[in-house]
Amino acid sequence: MSSVLVSAKGQVVLPAALRRRLGLNPGARLEITEEPDGLRLRLQRTVSTAAAGDLAGMVTAPSRGKPRKLSDFDPASLTTKARR
Repeated sequence: MSSVLVSAKGQVVLPAALRRRLGLNPGARLEITEEPDGLRLRLQRTVSTAAAGDLAGMVTAPSRGKPRKLSDFDPASLTTKARR
């Protein structure tokens, strides 16, 4: 267990080995929570966002059977086929 020193400005320096192991680079954000027995630091990892259009084409379904036409899905044409 390491100990750190709080500077006159309230800054705390984390040991280099710990920063490397956790991947803490300059600008990394830490969340600090006060608990009954002390303080807890948690790394805030950012989640990248993607537009729905960027995801198009990532998954393709295997082709089975004959190709379908748009008229195959027309409700009016389905009712006329059922009457025949």
